[in-house]
Amino acid sequence: MSNIQSVKSDAAANKPPLRVIVSGGGTGGHIFPAISIANGIRERWPDAEILFVGAEDRMEMERVPAAGYKIIGLPVAGFNRKNLLKNVPVALKLLRSMKLARRIVTDFKPDIAVGVGGYASGPTLRAASANGVPILIQEQNSYAGVTNKMLAQKAATICVAYEGMDTFFPKEKIVLTGNPCRQDLVISKENSMKGYEFFQLNPDKRTILMLGGSLGARTLNESIIASFPKLSLAEDVQVIWQCGKYYFSEMQKLQAEGKIPANVHLFDFVSRMDWAYSVADLVISRAGAGSISEFCLLAKAVVLVPSPNVAEDHQTKNAQSLVNKDAAVMVSDTLATDLLMDVALSLVKNDERLKSLSRQIAQLAQHDSAKRIVDEIEKIIRN
Repeated sequence: MSNIQSVKSDAAANKPPLRVIVSGGGTGGHIFPAISIANGIRERWPDAEILFVGAEDRMEMERVPAAGYKIIGLPVAGFNRKNLLKNVPVALKLLRSMKLARRIVTDFKPDIAVGVGGYASGPTLRAASANGVPILIQEQNSYAGVTNKMLAQKAATICVAYEGMDTFFPKEKIVLTGNPCRQDLVISKENSMKGYEFFQLNPDKRTILMLGGSLGARTLNESIIASFPKLSLAEDVQVIWQCGKYYFSEMQKLQAEGKIPANVHLFDFVSRMDWAYSVADLVISRAGAGSISEFCLLAKAVVLVPSPNVAEDHQTKNAQSLVNKDAAVMVSDTLATDLLMDVALSLVKNDERLKSLSRQIAQLAQHDSAKRIVDEIEKIIRN
């Protein structure tokens, strides 16, 4: 080995571990991609030091440590657009969060900061940029969030899941990577067999999987309750119903009163989504970006009911981007109680339509998203 090669080898060996801040959260749609990106970083740089920064009262404070990562919470909160007077304490929290974020960046000394959207990413990535730390943004939705739009000019790279995002971001910074999804989701014959057994289903019946998220969705729950008489007559159809932990005790009362049909199987939370997806002929879901990415990767026929309770009505825009390509069916939240289950029951018995939706949504899948985002991180670090 030459002296120059020896020096380079020694320098590489003595190079300190990569230090990364990952910031954002608030919902599973932000947290799952963030953890997937962190896992991808660890896979490429096993000795990397990764620090999450989230909002101190949000679900990331539980989910991130459970995934094996350290997290610091900021006292940040979202602005109230309906009652401006309520934003005085919000502004004070933002000032405290900005001060704390500057201290975190100064102490941790990251090589790069990654933002996935959500309250906490604003103060954290601004502090990182002010300290000369390069930043990468990952935008999950087809309609960019306020925080990411504000940070776009400071970002080196903006990873997106949908085409046409140059409406919100500088075109030269955009890289289409898709949304990183949970890595344990596999549809297989073995998972189908386990799913039929676990959910106590009949393999000869068509299966609808109804998902309202881990917390639940009132409209979806009200829609299925209103359709109990129709479902009880649909002897060739069965339903896995995830009602959410907020609504479970209320739904259990209906079950105890014998009001839930025998072909509707109630759960507060479905922990084995690989089994659930494997048995589902049709999925009913909100239109969160993370969920849609999973449906694309798994080629699932889906009826989307966008939540009206999200910023900029971005779930409707997510859903519409699929409907425009005949890759999903959409029912508005206001019409769901009257129409949703009629649409689903008709669709789940229509083989040709199910196959068509499956083919079209599969064409929108972005594979290896976490790896592709880590590729962009590596490019930034090298530069």
